[in-house]
Amino acid sequence: MTGGTGAVRLAVVTVVRDDLPGLLATRASLRAQTMAAYDWFVADGGSSDGTARWLFLHGDETAWWRSSPDRGLYDAMNIALDAIAERSPPGNAPCSHVLLLNAGDRLADDRVLERLLPILAGHPDVGLFYGDALEELPGGRLVVKRARSHRRALLGMFTHHQAMVYRLAESSGPRFDLRHGLAADYAFTLTMLKQGLPAQRLPLSVCIFAGGGRSQQDPARGRREQAIIRRELLGLGFAANATLWALQWLALTLRQTIPWLYAKYRFSPNERSFLS
Repeated sequence: MTGGTGAVRLAVVTVVRDDLPGLLATRASLRAQTMAAYDWFVADGGSSDGTARWLFLHGDETAWWRSSPDRGLYDAMNIALDAIAERSPPGNAPCSHVLLLNAGDRLADDRVLERLLPILAGHPDVGLFYGDALEELPGGRLVVKRARSHRRALLGMFTHHQAMVYRLAESSGPRFDLRHGLAADYAFTLTMLKQGLPAQRLPLSVCIFAGGGRSQQDPARGRREQAIIRRELLGLGFAANATLWALQWLALTLRQTIPWLYAKYRFSPNERSFLS
């Protein structure tokens, strides 16, 4: 897809494995945008459910795609980031920003890119943009999960990575640390913040987050990995890490045992006036 605002060019990275319905949902969300200002990079981990064949037949819809075994979600993201750095669609400028939208994730509505691209173009010094995310509750109701400030990154991811837009370095930039099977996006985001470029909150919901991923299936491992990341990247000691681990465990327990109370604290109604 082509089109854009000034020197801004957005790469959308989608990783997938054996989830053709999810890939098609992401594709439909992209195709519905009122501004087709993106290049789509798809990394398939060697699917056997028809995903690879679909990509072969529809390769003209992507700027780049591959279907080959990889070492998991974050390895696939690294492969796609390398592809963005190495190549650009013929006749087009290199991509300046990247949005990581996994298979099954969707943009919040059909005007996200229409609102997003001018913001990116107007703030060329910003290294990380982040917005709110929509989550689908049981029964299908969408609610807004408000982003926390990036200044509270010590507490963990301040929004879903699907609601973040990272500025790409002109040379090879950070990559996902494959030691972390669940929290590599946290390490990647902290590394981007540590580069010293400003971060800016977006006045919009960016994505509809597809739940049920591995981080939600094994939250204890995610907390352990975050503790390691905080120690290595932020220099946090044992006592502070243990306190944060306990707070994260308490929030998860609240969500699982008293979901209505957690929802009251963490979610807001999905009002179209907020999204427009």
